Amino acid sequence: MELDHARNVAVEAAEAAGAMLRHALGTTTGVHAKGDAGDVVTDLDLAAEKILIDRVLGAFPAHAVLAEESGALGEPGSRWSWLIDPLDGTNNLAIGLPAFVVGMALCDGERPVVGVVHEPVTGHTWSAVRGAGTTGPAGPVAPPYRPAPHGPVLAWTQGYAVARDDPAARALKLAMEVRARRVLQLWAPLLSWVMLARGDIHGIIGYRTEVVDLPAGMLIAQEAGIAVRALAGGPFDDAIGRGDEGRSFVAGHPEMLGELLELAAEADRTRTAVPSST
Repeated sequence: MELDHARNVAVEAAEAAGAMLRHALGTTTGVHAKGDAGDVVTDLDLAAEKILIDRVLGAFPAHAVLAEESGALGEPGSRWSWLIDPLDGTNNLAIGLPAFVVGMALCDGERPVVGVVHEPVTGHTWSAVRGAGTTGPAGPVAPPYRPAPHGPVLAWTQGYAVARDDPAARALKLAMEVRARRVLQLWAPLLSWVMLARGDIHGIIGYRTEVVDLPAGMLIAQEAGIAVRALAGGPFDDAIGRGDEGRSFVAGHPEMLGELLELAAEADRTRTAVPSST
């Protein structure tokens, strides 16, 4: 499998879907409820996903696909599988906030090996191949370390299954509010990963995150030099087959990692003191 070729296919597919989304901005689109956790899906999600699936399976008919809206497609049991998030930030788009991206990851078994994130509003694309670094609009991406004497700027991401009164989530968010200069809750985690890879923010705290919108962004950030650890400080297992309990982490520049892990440890120490909602 030629991973550079796979990246090129994914970049072209994401940019084609992004062009469609960009041209549709400001037009009326159908918005439909999805599940019981407040998520939504729009007609644009479905249209973008069709573009991505058609491009991927047209180039790699023997591959498997797991798409945000369409579910499992392609060749069951294939060694190679694609995770497709056609519109990460649907809730933002639905209220007219232009903070959304298109994301795709190719996995070899359970390990992400190619990641692509495209931002339709700017037309910018970031991509990575495992072991070969991250490429952005201006070339190779390597975020500088920026000290945060007044507190870091952090992004928070969680899965839709996390309850409002989840004690671990509440403790983590409380610790972030106390320690951080600003906490971003973009509801577009792939965009947060790109911002971290660029050096725009200092870190990400993730709790029981979704499987489809994690691998592409995380690979892009890691290949740019970002470190990712489990909340307890151990190695983070990026296998896509893990349940959401295994998709909790801190991510940041290696020189920021100690501060992020201390934040997570503080949250763990105070978790039982956070009252549950009634």
